[in-house]
Amino acid sequence: MLLRVFGDKPSLGQAAAEQAASAIRKAIASHGHARIIAATAASQFEFLDALANTPGLDWTKVETFHLDEYIGLTGTHPASFRKILNERLISKTGTHFHGINGEASDPSVVVRKIGEQLASAPIDIAFLGIGENAHIAFNDPPADFTIEDPYLIVTLDEDCRRQQVGEGWFADLSKVPTRAISMSVRQILRAKELMAVVPDQRKAQAVKASIEGEITPMVPASILRTHPNVTLYLDQPSASLLGPTLQRRLIEESRATV
Repeated sequence: MLLRVFGDKPSLGQAAAEQAASAIRKAIASHGHARIIAATAASQFEFLDALANTPGLDWTKVETFHLDEYIGLTGTHPASFRKILNERLISKTGTHFHGINGEASDPSVVVRKIGEQLASAPIDIAFLGIGENAHIAFNDPPADFTIEDPYLIVTLDEDCRRQQVGEGWFADLSKVPTRAISMSVRQILRAKELMAVVPDQRKAQAVKASIEGEITPMVPASILRTHPNVTLYLDQPSASLLGPTLQRRLIEESRATV
């Protein structure tokens, strides 16, 4: 796992967008198209904005999937991940978007159909976040590290739902959906390259546990350390609980690359 630490979210987002754009260009040059997975949530805004504004990308050759979506939430709700991605990436680029319809009467049909679309060809790069409870997508602890299905119907734990309230997406806990459609851990790990964008102090404990603790379903993001090509983008607040030697080395390395 490669770790990069930046002083603020705009510089983090720009650097992450440059790496993402490079991966997309390489995929298009290699096999004529790129298939990507995009994350949402407030932590991704600077990155998505920078990526959408990157010049020279042929988005007509890019297919985009997203990680997760609430079940029962309308596509016009401010917290809808489809809405966020449409506003910040899809409408700006014209990439072909495979959206998850969380409003469908039978979520299992949605899971099957989008799972077939996703699994039809390899994914070149997946963009991730890490939750305050260390979830990746909506795989809350204890996460299932073994199930092979591309997408799952999951029940959201209280910590995850409280994070959504804390970020301002919902007025109170009772308004947060209890179920979601989520990409599975095994499917995420199938991507050729992974890139996690994880700013903010509130993510510091999850970052520390994911990097320095054991690899365990109780810390879902810890599984990222098993992937051969993953970069974790942090800012100084989210890296603040890492061991002092590691923290100093990361900051010095990141400054040297800017």
